[in-house]
Amino acid sequence: MPSLPAALQGPVATVLLIIATLLATLLAALSAALAWGGPDPIAPLDSINEPFARADFSDVPPSRHYMARDGTRMAWLHYPATGATPQARRVVLVHGSSARARSMHVLARALAQAGFDVAALDMRGHGESGERGHASYIGQLEDDVEDFLRATPYAGPSTLVGFSSGGGFALRFAGGPRQALFDRYVLLAPYLHHNAPTHRGGGSGAGWVSVGLPRLVALTLLNKAGITDWNELPVLRFGLNDAARERLTASYDFTLYAGFRPHDDYQADIRNARQPLRIVAGRNDELFDASRYAEVFAEAGRAVPVTLVDGTGHIGLTLQPDAVQAVVRACTVPAP
Repeated sequence: MPSLPAALQGPVATVLLIIATLLATLLAALSAALAWGGPDPIAPLDSINEPFARADFSDVPPSRHYMARDGTRMAWLHYPATGATPQARRVVLVHGSSARARSMHVLARALAQAGFDVAALDMRGHGESGERGHASYIGQLEDDVEDFLRATPYAGPSTLVGFSSGGGFALRFAGGPRQALFDRYVLLAPYLHHNAPTHRGGGSGAGWVSVGLPRLVALTLLNKAGITDWNELPVLRFGLNDAARERLTASYDFTLYAGFRPHDDYQADIRNARQPLRIVAGRNDELFDASRYAEVFAEAGRAVPVTLVDGTGHIGLTLQPDAVQAVVRACTVPAP
């Protein structure tokens, strides 16, 4: 092979040296972000923790279980319809970030009293469903929901209802290829994206979430390149108090973070959703600007009915009687 002319050897060597230096710097930065760029400790957020301490959980039903396709034993709670007016419809409830099925107990009980057959899920990485804070691959939570529906068949139609991060997940499902598994979706104060106009707190969730931003950015870049070897590293930590930390999920690895939310292009999830959607939120929500849900969905090309409950914050949406009844109404399909 002919060698480069002498006049070019110096410049080419310089370019190669610059490229090698840039690559070494990039690798060093990625390594540092992975090793030391995780989420910082975060103080407990009382507005999230305290309302649950005052709720009545004395009649939570015992856990039931089904088997996911990877062999993981998954937990859920069943609330059979007790109302005088049967709805002939199942409501599947998805809890919020760090939580578990029993956090939806007050709402689940009210829905059952309204005549719905209710299933509240411990999503993978939460409660009794697998290793807390961990999922094996992005998209596994959608697989789990499909596995639940197959394992517990129901004769009538089903509505998927998600709260907060669970509302974001419900939107992800509604805009995905399996959206027809539910004929209606109700999003309760849904998390959309840290760049969405609804989000408060500059990415910190108004004191609820500590984000390991350097690690999150590094893992996002690596995943775009098809490298998933470090996805088990934690990227989020939640503002739980000591009592809640024993029962709930204190942190998420990258895989769970990426799967329990809408896609990065959340507007595409909105555009791709073909089934009926409704949103219910507290007007005084401290994590999200509920007044902007309607405009965000409209700008994505989907006008969605939005109910704002006066005097209600984030957690109150699933606990306060007037808010719970607003959710029940949103889940009730009008007679044709």
